[in-house]
Amino acid sequence: MTALGGPPGQPPLVEFRSISKRFDGAGMVVDDLDLSVARGEFLTLLGPSGSGKTTALMMLAGFETPTRGDIFLSGQSLANKPPYRRNMGVVFQNYALFPHMTVAQNLSFPLQVRRNNVVDARAKVDAALDLVNLSGLGGRRINQLSGGQQQRVALARALIFDPAVVLMDEPLGALDRQLRERLQVEIKRIQRQTGVTVLYVTHDQSEALTLSDRIAVFAQGRIQQLGTPSAVYHRPINAFVADFVGENNRLQGTVASVTDDQCTIRIAGGHLIQARAVGSIAPGEIAIVTIRPEQITIGRDAAGLANRFDAIVEDRIFHGDHCKVRAHLSGGTVLTARAPSTPPDDQLQIGWSMNDTLAFPLQAPFAARAEVPA
Repeated sequence: MTALGGPPGQPPLVEFRSISKRFDGAGMVVDDLDLSVARGEFLTLLGPSGSGKTTALMMLAGFETPTRGDIFLSGQSLANKPPYRRNMGVVFQNYALFPHMTVAQNLSFPLQVRRNNVVDARAKVDAALDLVNLSGLGGRRINQLSGGQQQRVALARALIFDPAVVLMDEPLGALDRQLRERLQVEIKRIQRQTGVTVLYVTHDQSEALTLSDRIAVFAQGRIQQLGTPSAVYHRPINAFVADFVGENNRLQGTVASVTDDQCTIRIAGGHLIQARAVGSIAPGEIAIVTIRPEQITIGRDAAGLANRFDAIVEDRIFHGDHCKVRAHLSGGTVLTARAPSTPPDDQLQIGWSMNDTLAFPLQAPFAARAEVPA
């Protein structure tokens, strides 16, 4: 089975080959995973709790053993290598720093294990502190640092010994939103500056879209879609990905007609929606229709769009740079739209184009090993 991978012609740095993992008394947590990661790539494993993303990362780190299959680093099997011999840096959500040591001592620890001489170790500690913007704080205790500073120390410790790969498991999950967003920028800057390969686990869609070169969307132990952030966001291949990545209006209706990749869906109230068919759907079947809030136009600008309806505003929610508008059609269908300003009228028209509307089979099985190019 061919692993989904990075740029063609380049040997992958990391390969999962037919990897499965079953815990005692449970079904497959990871099910027949094939995945290749390019050198220098930032790949995010994105999915809900229990989707298998963290288990996949822990098998790569050596903290879990595959039930079946093998993992390769630079073409060499990791099957018989303990975690400390895999040359991987790991960053956890709880930082896993030594509270009885100073910042510099925490950073020095992996160098001591690898028997670096004292002079080289001191130089590497200084360089690592500078890289994460903590110069001058080497003498502080861990409990004297903020949460964001502690996470920077954890990142510096993972990078200090020049690992082949850095693995990050929900590293920003314990931080508040503003700090999380600032550290996202810092993590991406550091990854680009060092060129290190990163595998990053998160359930936060915004984080994945911000950081990644590619995203692997997990559910039920399998990759549902693998592609660039743009491809995953704008061209989801099934209803799960469309729902999970970003915000979406999800409607259900009956397929009225299908012509090539275009279809008409009848929803509650008898409204007909023109959409692009994703997957195999046929007249008479039930389909799921998705439209993103930012793709819905409100007011006069809705004139001329393929999908245009009279609506009544239920709620207006001010978000500073935009207003989130909830409106319903006759028949009860409720839609959420984003408007640049608060609409003054309760009755208005809303509309969106056919190309921005996706229709998926209702009972489509989860896809596996599906890669969408940029």
